[in-house]
Amino acid sequence: MDENLSQAVLTIFKKLYDAELIYRAERIINWCPRCHTALSDIEVEHRDIDGEFVTILYGEGDVQISVATTRPETMLGDGAVAVNPNDPRYKEMIGKEVLLPLANRMIPIIADELVDPEFGTGAVKVTAAHDPNDFEMARRHNVVIVKIMNEDAVMDGSGTEFDGMDRFVARKAVVEKLRSMGRVLAEKRPYSHSVGHCSRCETIVEPRLSLQWFVKVESLAKAAGDAVRDGRVTIEPPELAPRYFDWVDNMHDWCISRQLWWGHRIPVWYGPNDEVIVVGPGEVAPDGYTQDPDVLDTWFSSALWPFSTLGWPEQTADLKKFYPTSVLITGYDILFFWVARMMIFGLFAMDGEIPFNTIVLHGLVRDKFGKKMSKSRGNTIDPLEFMDKYGADALRFTLARGANPGSDQALAEEWVAGSRNFATKLWNATRFAMMNGATVTGDLPAFDSLNAIDRWILSRLNETVVEVDALFEKYEFSRACETIYHFAWDDLCDWYLELSKEAFASGDATSSKRVLGFVLDQLLRLMHPVMPFITEELWTALTGGESLVISDWPKDHPEHKDAKGAKLVGQVQEIITEVRRFRSDQGIKTSLKIPARFIAPAELAPYESAMKFVLRLEPALDDFKPSANVEIGSIKVELDLTGSVDVVAERARLSKDLATAIKDRETANVKLNNENFMAKAPENVVVEIRERLVKTDVDIERIQSQIAQLPSA
Repeated sequence: MDENLSQAVLTIFKKLYDAELIYRAERIINWCPRCHTALSDIEVEHRDIDGEFVTILYGEGDVQISVATTRPETMLGDGAVAVNPNDPRYKEMIGKEVLLPLANRMIPIIADELVDPEFGTGAVKVTAAHDPNDFEMARRHNVVIVKIMNEDAVMDGSGTEFDGMDRFVARKAVVEKLRSMGRVLAEKRPYSHSVGHCSRCETIVEPRLSLQWFVKVESLAKAAGDAVRDGRVTIEPPELAPRYFDWVDNMHDWCISRQLWWGHRIPVWYGPNDEVIVVGPGEVAPDGYTQDPDVLDTWFSSALWPFSTLGWPEQTADLKKFYPTSVLITGYDILFFWVARMMIFGLFAMDGEIPFNTIVLHGLVRDKFGKKMSKSRGNTIDPLEFMDKYGADALRFTLARGANPGSDQALAEEWVAGSRNFATKLWNATRFAMMNGATVTGDLPAFDSLNAIDRWILSRLNETVVEVDALFEKYEFSRACETIYHFAWDDLCDWYLELSKEAFASGDATSSKRVLGFVLDQLLRLMHPVMPFITEELWTALTGGESLVISDWPKDHPEHKDAKGAKLVGQVQEIITEVRRFRSDQGIKTSLKIPARFIAPAELAPYESAMKFVLRLEPALDDFKPSANVEIGSIKVELDLTGSVDVVAERARLSKDLATAIKDRETANVKLNNENFMAKAPENVVVEIRERLVKTDVDIERIQSQIAQLPSA
């Protein structure tokens, strides 16, 4: 409603009107009897409701035909009965007239391909003023149009005893009257069908013949379709393009007038002698002229968004620089109502120039079970509450992480809480880096001079930058977020920081300080689009820079690729993982230090102290007595478990677990070897038993290995 946008609305309306693309006519529209206004299709919510079919006998004497309907009250406005021209049951009746009960009018029997001979009785009533399909049939066959309801959906104009009744009251009354006349051939039978409801007040919408303003869309819609077909505009994901074509290729003229108090006034004025003029920007209507009372559909002004926000109709610098928009990202649910109309108006107003190069369509947010949110289900989510509780970044990252182009996404509070935990992890990592002197100034040390762990994290960072950059280019935000998450949480926090802590603690980490500063600097830049607030805060604290949002995007550093370092760190990770698993299996507390000796290739020697620091292992002293081994290929870690394990208790526990597993295996084998059981058991039960048997075999092997590794009591 801003002044410059109002000027844009006036300009486009006059431009369309002068091109004879806006007209006023009586057409069937969606009408809300409570709000007293026409509704756009998007303002109508369709719900399946249980209705009832009633079969009514029309005519008398030699010309009789039965019609099934869910809306018997509208028969008072029938102008014809229609049948399919190829239906042999009614061929002889086409062209004859039949008596319309209650209204006592003669109406023609017409033939039209629209009629489905398999539906109902194969004959349908044509109520042109109250059904869009009937209206089109009536126009094709010059059928009389009779209005029988007013703006309140009250019967009016039928000239019968039912005038003055509400439509639903009249429905019952009409059936009762027909029944008393013996004209109800088949009593009510259930029929579920989709019925439109007003999105504002939930009143059932009434199709109604009404005098409204329309945009003639045929040529405009063709141009919008051609822009995508010839590749000037790309739709992502591509599988949604057919839906776009289906809409623009079959678009009906657009009803743009609304009977509301708020909106852009239709700039049409009527003179005392029925003159009609459009008053454009800067123009004034002559004395004695009255402006049309209606306002424009909200999507009319919304469709101007790509250029009206840039100052159009003025030829501003912003318009010249930023039109067309590079990328439009929006929900697939408004592909037709907004996106297609922006295409139509953009091409028309900007002399054939497209409004945007790429359209990226995301899905709708549903509850964690994938169900549509609604108040009646009690599964609605208030994003403001989530933002207050977990932070805007946590909600943004959760939504971005679940955003697969064109697909709906589920949302649950626990997932937002998980994203908050991720943000906390990032905060703590940056705090650790700053407390330990990580720096972002100066060049990185020569890559070949770095240790394998530093080379590995730089290599993994570069792989992440390249992958995320490519995924963002393809609008695969979910996969990009997943890649960022696993690098930050797994590679940086769980591995690099843990493996570097000993060096930082000992003060022997000059190169690592610069590497850590560089990695965090680049990671925060990479994360900024999906977690803007925390990354801005951490980046400015870490670097002292002016603002992250204006910093350079991370670049590809192919010189940081390091397969040798990756292989070496992979061995380190495998050793740590296996020793941790052994400690867990043996029930050894993580806080307890265990004497250990590494027997490994020489290239792993520089990282032995880091591994021991992470695993809480102590050097092997003179009294070292290896009582257990953890072997990873040719690498062996000898452990002295003296005093670390209650051998007797642990052996008893493992023996009990082994006996249970062996019994489970025997039970499974008995069933699988029983021909009678196998013949009668459902397939899913057999599959489950086989899977359980495989798991049991693995458990037995693991427990036997644990028992074998226990030291002597």
